[in-house]
Amino acid sequence: MEHILFLTGRLAQPQLEKVLAGIADAPFTHEVREIGLQVAALMTADMIRRRVEPPVKADRIIVPGRCRGDVAALSAHFGIPVQRGPEELKDLPRFFNRAARPVDLSEYEVAIFAEIVDAPRLGVDAIVARARTLQRDGADVIDLGCLPETPFPHLEDSVRALKEAGFAVSVDSMETQELLRGGRAGADYLLSLTVDTLWLADEVASTPILIPKTPHDEASLHAAIDALAAKGRAFLADPILDPIPFGFTASVVRYHALRARYPEAPIMMGVGNLTELTEADTSGINALLFGIAAELNVAAVLTTQVSAHARRAVREADWARRIMHAAQRNRSLPKGMSGALMTVHAKHPFPDTAEEIAATAAQVKDPNFRVQVAEDGLHVYNRDGIRRGRKAFELWPQLGLEGDAAHAFYMGVELAHAQLAWELGKRYVQDQPLDWGCAVEREAENLDAWCAPGTTRARPDKKDA
Repeated sequence: MEHILFLTGRLAQPQLEKVLAGIADAPFTHEVREIGLQVAALMTADMIRRRVEPPVKADRIIVPGRCRGDVAALSAHFGIPVQRGPEELKDLPRFFNRAARPVDLSEYEVAIFAEIVDAPRLGVDAIVARARTLQRDGADVIDLGCLPETPFPHLEDSVRALKEAGFAVSVDSMETQELLRGGRAGADYLLSLTVDTLWLADEVASTPILIPKTPHDEASLHAAIDALAAKGRAFLADPILDPIPFGFTASVVRYHALRARYPEAPIMMGVGNLTELTEADTSGINALLFGIAAELNVAAVLTTQVSAHARRAVREADWARRIMHAAQRNRSLPKGMSGALMTVHAKHPFPDTAEEIAATAAQVKDPNFRVQVAEDGLHVYNRDGIRRGRKAFELWPQLGLEGDAAHAFYMGVELAHAQLAWELGKRYVQDQPLDWGCAVEREAENLDAWCAPGTTRARPDKKDA
């Protein structure tokens, strides 16, 4: 059986030992070693090298998740793997469960068509720049949306520029002449053809997206599919997803019926009628719609980012297709795979109880403030005791920082983060930004690199620092 050495600090040691003792049927034995520092999060690779003498009698060393420095170099130094654990020690049981069954989110099957809805009003360079942003967020095809009664004289130039830049391109218009122009310029797809406009497919090589003459006219869509299938032409079929409460449920039934009638036909689903026209967080809407898409084996989804609340729709779609593909492939529920779509809440927001925080606070011997969040609210403590509250302004008078502007500013920011985390049910970690999933761009943190000392350290001019 594997034997693991866990390195930690004085404050975290009792909780770490308790958590490890509570892992039922653990596939390892362990040793917990406190290496002579108070806060485990301040541990560094250099500190470990100085304070842990080789040889280490273990098969693996696990260090705190916030430990900075080159752990690969530590592995070479000790001759055994050195690995960062989770940022919160309470997550260790899930950490080992996840490590035993890793989930690969690199694969997907659904193609994302991302529409530039105002393409006629943008210059060619601006269209290409927008396309690069959409591609970075996960788009596979750039859809040029034409506008009613709005000239698009640079349509051909836009298609060619996108193609030269390596993009797959679709042209989306209600006007047959614009579709014809786009197809002749080299567009890969045309949105959308009905049974009455199938002649366009004979004029250009572009793959047509087929729609019914009206959303409820399923027979016309079937006729268009049969006509192109008889010619051996590639196509995508879109029964049209209606918005809530104007036929959404019936439209989902149409998609299901189309899949039943044509088991192998490639289907497109336009999701903008839900994400754009429903004032709700789009991450959850995308999760649901891409779950439906996975069950129906939908080949492509058309999405837009017009409304301000839908400005992350493409990125959310990219995560949703990967998560739902993994769930379907592994025959498992879409849980525990990624928190990218959990933008507002956290699955395990409060890892520590008020009693556990109080036990940790009782060990603190320095004046620096620690902030933690439990189910009952905010807890702020140092050597002078613990303060509890649910709002930043409720706790502020208890801190005594009126004469320390820098520290007061820092604590104001941290308490605001903590209050927001408690009110929403998000995970709060002092000195770290809140995790908003894929809703907020966040640069990947390189823990192998060094950083400046944390802002929780006492000011050097304070005599008890």
